[in-house]
Amino acid sequence: MPKQRITKEMVVEAAFELARTGGMEQVIVKNIAQKLDCSVQPIYSYCQSMEGLRKDVVGRASRFIQEYIASHIDPSDFFRSTGHAYIQLAKEEPHLFQLFVLKKREHIRALTDLYQTETNPEAAVTIAETLQISLSQAKALHLHMLIYTVGIGTILATTDSGIPEEEITSQLELAYQAFLRQAREQ
Repeated sequence: MPKQRITKEMVVEAAFELARTGGMEQVIVKNIAQKLDCSVQPIYSYCQSMEGLRKDVVGRASRFIQEYIASHIDPSDFFRSTGHAYIQLAKEEPHLFQLFVLKKREHIRALTDLYQTETNPEAAVTIAETLQISLSQAKALHLHMLIYTVGIGTILATTDSGIPEEEITSQLELAYQAFLRQAREQ
């Protein structure tokens, strides 16, 4: 039986699965070769550097996260369900959540820079229309909830959390109500 031809996509997928199950520190040539049941040679032939491979893994993780979030959003409650989807991601895929949240971001000098680079501009429009608030109020609310949700998600992704779902949901709702009230007062 001829040996399987290893492709770059196979290398990236194997590295992604290693990062998903054990964190980015597991993405080393030896582990990738073992996962693909091959020698290290094909890995080296596709990877000019581990930094390049790690960027490919981050890209693959970003696509996974986008698909995950999209599949967990309730269109009738877009804003809240998006936050809940990120929390669920942190619980179910802690290594990918950490990879997403802790990735190096260039040229971020203010939280508004982060907001502009990390969010879909249509989200604020949808929030404004749904809640009948101005676009600037919607952006402020969205930024506050983004920061709060990432914080809770980070706690869940970096601990052996036994925090009950009800407590998390309650905290998110309390934050949402407080930030919405603050946004409406602006």
